[in-house]
Amino acid sequence: MKAPNECPTVRLTGIDGNAFSILSEVVKALRLAGADKEYVEHYIDRATAGDYNHLLGTTMEFVNVV
Repeated sequence: MKAPNECPTVRLTGIDGNAFSILSEVVKALRLAGADKEYVEHYIDRATAGDYNHLLGTTMEFVNVV
């Protein structure tokens, strides 16, 4: 599992706030930052293992949210 070269920053303001939109933006940012498929799948598995608040908390562990 290869983490991104640097922690990407994702702007969540101004996008649709549903879970799928957030997942999509974060996955895109992780891939652009150099994360491999296994790392991205790890993020998705962890982020979707709970409710919406869990998704947001997990997202903030993987990327910088602005």
